[in-house]
Amino acid sequence: MSERYLDIRLRVNGEDVRERVEARQTLVDFLRDDLGLTGSHIGCEQGVCGACTVVVDEEVVRGCLVLAVQCDGGEIRTIEGLSDSGLIADLQDAFQRRNALQCGFCTPGMLIGAQELLSYGGVPTRDTIREHLSGNYCRCTGYQAIVDAIESVAQTRARLRAEKAG
Repeated sequence: MSERYLDIRLRVNGEDVRERVEARQTLVDFLRDDLGLTGSHIGCEQGVCGACTVVVDEEVVRGCLVLAVQCDGGEIRTIEGLSDSGLIADLQDAFQRRNALQCGFCTPGMLIGAQELLSYGGVPTRDTIREHLSGNYCRCTGYQAIVDAIESVAQTRARLRAEKAG
């Protein structure tokens, strides 16, 4: 018979964490309820809406589809960790300037997805941005402002890379 609770150790936003968790607890519930990291939201609980998006071992995943015990020994980055690191400061600023956030429920998942896309380098087309974010639902903005914000950051990052190279 399997155990109901298991000990896990992982690194969350650069901090070592050791906890005893219920075997069936999702990663997003663990982050929110046990660690108080409430930036990732619980939406559809089926991996469709993107509200629970986090980074596990450098891979963007839906936190509602991953069990906390599956992350034992892994490295987790949440929206709080990405924000605190300054890595997405330009995206956050662009989202604010372009009015790409309203209620904010989808924003953490959108920012994580945008950062993933922009980490590939270059300037993605508007269609590529839309496709990459297609698994993140937003009920407020209509997406246009989100695409505008991401496109502007991509253009700025590309210009800064070009200036630095040359």
